[in-house]
Amino acid sequence: MIGIKRIGTYLPKARTSNFERMKKFGMTESFVREKIGFAEVALKAREQEPSDLCVKAWKHLQLQEPVSQDEIECLIVCTQNPDGHGLPHTSAVIHEKLSLPLSCAAFDLSLGCSGYVYGLSVIKSFMEANGLRKGLFFTADPYSKVMNQDDKKTATLFGDGATVTLLTDDPVFEFGQFVFGSDGSKKEGIIVRKDGHVHMNGRAVFTFTVRVVPASIREMLDKNGFLLEKVDRFLLHQGSLHIVNSIADALGVPRERCPFHSATYGNTVSSSVPMIIAQEFDNLEMQVAVLAGFGVGLSWASTLIFRKN
Repeated sequence: MIGIKRIGTYLPKARTSNFERMKKFGMTESFVREKIGFAEVALKAREQEPSDLCVKAWKHLQLQEPVSQDEIECLIVCTQNPDGHGLPHTSAVIHEKLSLPLSCAAFDLSLGCSGYVYGLSVIKSFMEANGLRKGLFFTADPYSKVMNQDDKKTATLFGDGATVTLLTDDPVFEFGQFVFGSDGSKKEGIIVRKDGHVHMNGRAVFTFTVRVVPASIREMLDKNGFLLEKVDRFLLHQGSLHIVNSIADALGVPRERCPFHSATYGNTVSSSVPMIIAQEFDNLEMQVAVLAGFGVGLSWASTLIFRKN
């Protein structure tokens, strides 16, 4: 059975402080600390493309779990802000940069904040259906490419970063059943408009999140025949501290079981969930965890991961 072997991550060193922008955006220190939760957000260099971020994540993976490029049989990239103008697909660019075999399948997925959980199901199914043993799933969605740095609703939230998940038939974590959902009628909640900038209706997205995500997680747990109280960690998309805490409260679980590790780098979109998994990966207290992504689309997805004994 295909599952997660290891995760590599990359965060640019450059940061933009939200505390330094409080006056500009009319924010208080308590608002930054208790609502947004992001003291600062990561910012890539202007010349860096998503593929460059992914290569950095690959190098981090190699330090933890060395794997030969010749062994990689498929490569999937989740991004809505691809290299250049999006053609060719970013996975083709990464394929060249990593010198992967000609027999390696490579394609992109266009999905945002729910993209990691969706993509896990895609690559797991693709590999199992085709008898593949080692695959890479990259996430990189640098919103700085479409950001208006004067927009309080987005500039204070979104950070740049990338991850790569190594999936094999000898995993550390195996998957449960997945649950998905979409509401295209609310697609303009997070949207890039004609001005080339991302716009977000924060109140609408928050309302959607608190209404839909806890119910979806409960549905997923029922589908897996698993009790809420048996889950060690709830690894939720890091939309904001207020969102993560509100989902925890709606589920009736202690907030400490819903870690918020992104205070120093921000909401990294499809990289958000794997960033959190990576930080909890070696925590042996985490035997079972919920993964939940939600946002752009508007869309949502959740599943369980189990540490293989």
